[in-house]
Amino acid sequence: MRIATWNVNSIRSRIDRVTGWLERNDVDVLAIQETKCREDQFPGLELAAMGYDYAHVGLNQWNGVALISRVGLDDVATSFADDQPMFGDPEVVEARSIGATCGGVRVWSLYVPNGRELAHPHYTYKLAWLERLRQAATAWLAENPSGQIALAGDWNVAPQDEDVWDMSVFEGHTHVSVPERAAFQAILDAGYADVVRPFTPGEFTYWDYQQLAFPKKRGLRIDFILASEALAARIDGAWIDREERKGKGASDHAPVVIDVS
Repeated sequence: MRIATWNVNSIRSRIDRVTGWLERNDVDVLAIQETKCREDQFPGLELAAMGYDYAHVGLNQWNGVALISRVGLDDVATSFADDQPMFGDPEVVEARSIGATCGGVRVWSLYVPNGRELAHPHYTYKLAWLERLRQAATAWLAENPSGQIALAGDWNVAPQDEDVWDMSVFEGHTHVSVPERAAFQAILDAGYADVVRPFTPGEFTYWDYQQLAFPKKRGLRIDFILASEALAARIDGAWIDREERKGKGASDHAPVVIDVS
């Protein structure tokens, strides 16, 4: 089975790129982030025509996550916890998580809050969101230590210095702060493994649209698939499709892929 994650930065703007990429790469399950659309705007017909089932949660033109699968899409949940942290005025549970069982694997598409600035309320929200996710992910393995779980998505955290093109540029900013990195590490410590990094040393997953960041190789590694121990033992390979960041109409993120035996 092939599982991928991709922040598409507007599914309606990039549905042709998504369907073309799926067709070329024989993907069974795709976790999508930043769909930027409501339920009634999601282009599901195009995916259904390719044989994919889909589940999506989106409230407006911001955020939004989806799962598409051709190996089953069961027990869909749009929150990883009943008390998932909220944000906004008034506060709402944002469209940042959706999970389903696909081919025997519990896959979560996650769009972690950005944090904006270290002194911003969104940063506090981000840390609370990650901590609640850690608690939930820990409980899932406590309930079933052999559970096949993939936490896939845009984590908005660069957990190691090598995950940013120049650490001096990011000092004092989000994505690389000690609390954010500790929150990411806590999920690893809960029994999950970064199963992509061993196959893709030194690679990035995101390049800003501004200042020629992509051709200048000024990227970040912020998109990850974290796998439970039982699933990690089945990983045959992983790759980041940097080619998909090229060309007109590309997302600013590249797809991240794992192959499961």
